[in-house]
Amino acid sequence: MRTVHTADLTAGERAQLRTVLDAAFAGRFDDADWAHALGGLHVLFEAGGRIVAHAAVVQRAMLVGGVPVRAGYVEAVAVHPDHQRLGYATAVMDEVERIILAAYDIGALSASAAGAGLYARRGWVRWPGTTAVLGPKGLRATPGDDGSTYVLPVTALPLEGVLACDFRAGDDW
Repeated sequence: MRTVHTADLTAGERAQLRTVLDAAFAGRFDDADWAHALGGLHVLFEAGGRIVAHAAVVQRAMLVGGVPVRAGYVEAVAVHPDHQRLGYATAVMDEVERIILAAYDIGALSASAAGAGLYARRGWVRWPGTTAVLGPKGLRATPGDDGSTYVLPVTALPLEGVLACDFRAGDDW
């Protein structure tokens, strides 16, 4: 396993990584999802000289109850279908959490129904309040994300009220 910044991924590693993500998400990983996973740190698990598992931590600005915080946002957690249920997701999340706890005010992610159990077992907390995005037209509620947004508290922040992320193309969360 190794951690590498997007800037240090080779073209071959980027291609391998995209193949793993496309396979793991069964065609539901689009170019916007790919763009969201870039620009931060990638935790790569390799087996047989190939990338088989991945998670990215990208910095995002967020508001927790109106207080600005620096969030380590987790993107593109995936294990190639041929290597699932072997502990690779746990291994990459161990490193993701180490990074978040050392460098950010809070960790955050949007969990799929299939992935929610992994995060809950690891101590991630489903955000109990509401979610929103701070965009060009101000704060906009994102009720469709209220039940799938999880946080990993690092500093003493109230886990209540509105959790707002910064605006980006594609999915808000």
